[in-house]
Amino acid sequence: MKANSYVCADKIRSDFSAAMSAMYRDEVPAYGTLMALVATVNAETLAADPALKARLEATDTLERICEERHGAIRLGTPDELSMMRRVFAVMGMYPVGYYDLSTAGVPVHSTAFRPIDAESLNRNPFRVFTSLLRLDLIADEKLRQEAAEVLAARKIFTDEAVDLVGKAERDGGLDAVDAARFVTEVLETFRWHDQAIVSADMYKRLHDAHRLIADVVSFKGPHINHLTPRTLDIDKVQARMPEDGIAPKAVVEGPPTRACPILLRQTSFKALEEAVSFIGADGAWQEGSHTARFGEIEQRGVALTPKGRALYDRLLAETRARVHPTADGSNAAEYEAALADVFKAFPDDWDGIRKAGLGYFTYALTEKGRSATGRNADLETAIEAGLIRFDPIVYEDFLPVSAAGIFQSNLGDDATQDFVASPNQVMFERDLGSAVLDEFAHYATIQRASLEMCLGIVNMAAAAE
Repeated sequence: MKANSYVCADKIRSDFSAAMSAMYRDEVPAYGTLMALVATVNAETLAADPALKARLEATDTLERICEERHGAIRLGTPDELSMMRRVFAVMGMYPVGYYDLSTAGVPVHSTAFRPIDAESLNRNPFRVFTSLLRLDLIADEKLRQEAAEVLAARKIFTDEAVDLVGKAERDGGLDAVDAARFVTEVLETFRWHDQAIVSADMYKRLHDAHRLIADVVSFKGPHINHLTPRTLDIDKVQARMPEDGIAPKAVVEGPPTRACPILLRQTSFKALEEAVSFIGADGAWQEGSHTARFGEIEQRGVALTPKGRALYDRLLAETRARVHPTADGSNAAEYEAALADVFKAFPDDWDGIRKAGLGYFTYALTEKGRSATGRNADLETAIEAGLIRFDPIVYEDFLPVSAAGIFQSNLGDDATQDFVASPNQVMFERDLGSAVLDEFAHYATIQRASLEMCLGIVNMAAAAE
């Protein structure tokens, strides 16, 4: 079959994202309420800020705001992670970044599967934060072995999903019929199961070791544990959630409210307690409950350079040394005040961020620049002359401290436990079956290419005089 008869990866990803969203709305009705709230807030924000709307239109990112969402899953074995990489590749999603959450008391390390080129991101920016359980961090050797045996015996992908992935790899794509079957079959991996594959006693022991361990090991598959629409005003969504009957987490994770957003801010509604059945000693099902799934909201800002990220990390650490936020929200006001005060050290205007080398930007010719004549110009001269404009590059990735904060707030106050901080990207990439893309190098490449194109055109015009 000719390649042009295959369904493009962007279309498969869009179809899968839509199917996942529909399934999650059915399984967790509060998520539908959250999406409606976010759409209302986004519309109000755009109506009140014509400049923001104009910038989003100019950079072809307005339409993706309402389409934007990411999900998160937690896998149990290297084989599951490697196969998931192959599944996401069919959808044009690749591993970007390495995140060690053991430093924040969560026994996983992670990557984010996402599209990486601008055209694919604009068509559908769906991404999945994917974590692998660190069984080596479980102190109880007997429990660690039991958990490994349970995970080794389960199969999280349908046979047809595996066959279709192999077909896509072998043939270079899937036709329309196979692509539709692929979406249906892969969706089964992310579906909720209300029957555990462990006994109530083992669940309790896993739960006591860490709630997230119980969530990963106890079920047939890695049910999607949240989906995340993107908002343009996360503070407004946070404030309005109770009005819609949704209980938000205590504080927004990430940087404070700013005129020029940086990196990623996240909040969520609290995880639901859901009825599940466990395998009883006599083989009969035993009723119980499990808490894991929730809804999340994100607001994305500019991607930061290594210099900018170092400043962000230092300021966040300084804030948390002053006030560490509690899961129950008892010191939320104090934490937010400290965050706002400490982050005054981070410039809050786009040109200041750019000139200080703290953020990544794309450069584009203005109307005047496209018809420019005259002498050669360096970047700053061209910007001042109105020949070139700059726009912040949206941060498409994640923050380990924020991710851990979301996990912990939805696992409960007693979920934070001490694990030896042990980042191991080499082991993760071995289990993944490939290297992860370095996010800083990727953003730098995008910025450099746009800059070289602009200056090249401006200076070519000057040379032709």
